[in-house]
Amino acid sequence: MIFYLVIMFIVCLDLEGVLTPEVWINVALKTGIDELKLTTRDVSDYDVLMKKRLKILEEHDIKLIDIQKVISKMELIPGAKKFMDWLQSVTQGIIATDSYIEFAMPLIRKLGYPTVFCHNLEVNEKGIITNYLLRIDNMKKKTVESFKEMNFKVIAVGDSYNDIEMLNAANYGILFRPPDNVIKEFPLFPVVTNYSELKEIISKYLNQE
Repeated sequence: MIFYLVIMFIVCLDLEGVLTPEVWINVALKTGIDELKLTTRDVSDYDVLMKKRLKILEEHDIKLIDIQKVISKMELIPGAKKFMDWLQSVTQGIIATDSYIEFAMPLIRKLGYPTVFCHNLEVNEKGIITNYLLRIDNMKKKTVESFKEMNFKVIAVGDSYNDIEMLNAANYGILFRPPDNVIKEFPLFPVVTNYSELKEIISKYLNQE
């Protein structure tokens, strides 16, 4: 008897910029600190970006709970929940984000609790964030590679510099509403601007196998 391996897909999606607004931009708007508006759409070195953010938080005595209050009032990108419901009905969707569990959970709840891979924060006794703790370096890329080792085909969706390695590692990479600088630097990836286009291209990849 001959057994055939059924082709199975997993879609790995970034969180901020793909399904939710950017947390740090909302914090910047709330606090009036323009420097906090910088995201991975602007700065390619994540470590440099995070150390800059943590220094600003300390200087302005902004605590984790202050950021969580901002996040609790954030809404999903319009159409994100409906898109995730559709995705989970046709294949498996995983959130792979460089955000933190302390930030992400209110937003994950609004998405219907999809599986999420993210990092953690270190907080001192005063409630100030002192460090960020990566679960593993290059987590997004390694998540995709691990799924491929298990004979899944992977579609990856991101919007910024810190998603590029994940998109390169996937069988199919898609940029969702990226800034012009990312489009210019990485022209090989198809670009979509809304969830209808994203559904269409994911369906094409699923149905061509």
